[in-house]
Amino acid sequence: MKSRRRALLMGLAAAAAPFVVSRGWAQAPAPFRFALTPVFLDNDAAVISALRAALAEGMGQDIELVQRRTYQEISGALLDGSVDAAWTCGYPYLQHKAEFSLLGVPVWRGQPLYQSYLIVAQDDPATALSDLRGGAHAFSDPDSNSGFLVTASDLARDGQTPDQFFSRVIFTYGHRNVVRSVAGGLTRSGSVDGYVWEALSSAEPDLTARTKVIVRSEWLGFPPMVAKADRMDEPSVMACRAALLGLSATAQGREALKLLSLDAIEPGEDALFDGIAARMAVLSGG
Repeated sequence: MKSRRRALLMGLAAAAAPFVVSRGWAQAPAPFRFALTPVFLDNDAAVISALRAALAEGMGQDIELVQRRTYQEISGALLDGSVDAAWTCGYPYLQHKAEFSLLGVPVWRGQPLYQSYLIVAQDDPATALSDLRGGAHAFSDPDSNSGFLVTASDLARDGQTPDQFFSRVIFTYGHRNVVRSVAGGLTRSGSVDGYVWEALSSAEPDLTARTKVIVRSEWLGFPPMVAKADRMDEPSVMACRAALLGLSATAQGREALKLLSLDAIEPGEDALFDGIAARMAVLSGG
């Protein structure tokens, strides 16, 4: 009886072994993790869903869009490998130039460039940055080019810091929140991504109508998509780059671009970010 039971158990174990192995081989690869920050997209569910679908189609694998609150968190996630690629800003890209490489740069209104806007309430008499001394000001993120660096470097040219010039400084961690802050009277002025302000003018005209642009910066390199430099030759990263550059060639890709108010993604060159590098030098006293 015991020998019969032992033989039965051995037979069951042998039968189960191939099943266990086959399940292991059948496991799908881990999704490609692409990081976004609310500073830029502000948790727009429709945009995020469309972008995920377009990238998944272009790469032929599952995509996990990972959101982080700040650019510093995005950079840290790229550096420690917890995400595979990210849509970031030209400022943190240059801060980590030795570690990051370009996957692509969005094209907006025919060029891979955008501006920083200095905004105030619609009825505010200010016409220049100098008129805003002593008022409260909203920035989006300390590592944002349009939402911090431009205004901070303008003040640095005059030997001022934001904390010295303004009565109070807040960080909203979202460009839409900068507009809301000014429109609602929480702050007198704000530094905002011109692309986002223009997109909001179409999507939420009642919001932007309560503000006005008093200063536009020079044209600067549009926030790029990046990956770690030492991973650029990995098949999944190469597939991500190809999918980004090919968005305008597919129906899903064109839908994502339309929702983002973008024309396409192009390879881009580091020279696009020379203006941001110059402002970084001003801010650091170089």
